[in-house]
Amino acid sequence: MTSLRQDEPVRPTERDEVAAAGSELIGGPGGRRVLLGANWMSPVRFIALVAIGVFALGMVQKLPCYNGGWFFGATSQYVHACYSDIPHLYTGRGFADGLIPYFDRLPGDMQYLEYPVLTGLFMEVASWMTPHSGAIQDREQIYWLVNAGMLMVCAAVIAVCVARTHRRRPWDGLLVALAPAFALTATINWDLLAVALTAAGMLMWSRSRPLASGVLIGLATAAKLYPVLLLGPLLVLCWRAGAWRAYGRAVTGAVASWLVVNLPVMIMHDASGFHIREGWAKFYTFSQERPIDFGSVWLLISQRTGDPLENANLYATLLMILGCGGIALLTFYAPRRPRFAQLAFLVVALFILTNKVYSPQYVLWLVPLAALARPRWRDFLIWQAGEIMYFLGIWMYLAYTGSGDKHQGLPPEGYQLAIVLHLLATLYLCAVVIRDILMPERDVVRRDGDDDPSGGVLDRSPDVVVLGRAHHTPRHAVHFEGTPRVRWGVAQD
Repeated sequence: MTSLRQDEPVRPTERDEVAAAGSELIGGPGGRRVLLGANWMSPVRFIALVAIGVFALGMVQKLPCYNGGWFFGATSQYVHACYSDIPHLYTGRGFADGLIPYFDRLPGDMQYLEYPVLTGLFMEVASWMTPHSGAIQDREQIYWLVNAGMLMVCAAVIAVCVARTHRRRPWDGLLVALAPAFALTATINWDLLAVALTAAGMLMWSRSRPLASGVLIGLATAAKLYPVLLLGPLLVLCWRAGAWRAYGRAVTGAVASWLVVNLPVMIMHDASGFHIREGWAKFYTFSQERPIDFGSVWLLISQRTGDPLENANLYATLLMILGCGGIALLTFYAPRRPRFAQLAFLVVALFILTNKVYSPQYVLWLVPLAALARPRWRDFLIWQAGEIMYFLGIWMYLAYTGSGDKHQGLPPEGYQLAIVLHLLATLYLCAVVIRDILMPERDVVRRDGDDDPSGGVLDRSPDVVVLGRAHHTPRHAVHFEGTPRVRWGVAQD
């Protein structure tokens, strides 16, 4: 097997047929000068600019809604596939009236803001920059623009973090910057804040800074629940490597930063003493009580069988636990310790596949993880194709259900097919990642001589606990053959 020098950057156009073919659109593969960043336009800067440009194209795609679809006609925003929660929640969650999230009670059934604290702060800061006078439609448009500008910064941060996580593979960041589903869903909701913090946390872990990584993961969890799942893969990886001190620092940082953000809103004091504020708890109670909803496998089963699946919470929890157990066994039995990005992708994908709801913007959670776990354009685009079909399918289905007797749009059977395509595309990418774990010679990252460039302290470290037949790569090795074996902490030459 031919390998690169340890300091030589990977040239994707030389190793990826789809990347090579795609580069012809801009004049062919770049030369060594471009790849090494010998001029001002380094790979990371180029990727950041591409991410901003593609994000702007996603904003243009929302233009029919900005010009009226959000305000006139119930189905126009679905027909043009340009729906966004942002302008609707500006009035629906009290920001237009100056209400304070988690403290002021909202009119109607929602009562309190149903988002985590850091996301609520993000929404509130955007409302401060929105004029408090004028027509409500104009204010909603400005609120969306302000949020879009802030989310654009998050998109650039994500692309840069992915480009820098694997030191010798900066061009993998283009997978994020050019992802079609990323551009289409970026301004539907506020998920990019949590995704950016998570990407930054993974970057810090790759630089062997576990405390900083934990702090960022804790902040990301204060913006969205899913980032806390990354502590699970880190647990089993550090267990296999015996890196308990690094894991402890990461967990300490995560808990501390999450508490710093949440405690001021979480704890309420009155004459009866300290107790949990109802407004703070709304996100967690809402998530627990929420029925099965769009995009989930449970909705598909319910619509096909007519069963309301009242125990969907239990089923989803059991499947998640079983899936996490399977990922843990995979980690300990794998011939080489899996890469952090691979397990992070699998556990978040598992959460998405078993969850009671799959909103279109949830694809944002997986895009940077997929780019790091399986940086192969063919597989990435196959998965993206399934997500685009689901993106179009849900809006056409909502147009169908909202158009009255006209039934203009996608009928339930068509929407169910869109759900199946999303599920199959995600399962396909999971299967490819699992194959890479079981057959590390098929892993495009390790094929170039790396071990775990996103692993930080785990990169090229020896194993301590292994359940199967392990093959460990020494610190300076670049080949799979002739490596020592480690079993239950005993190196066998």
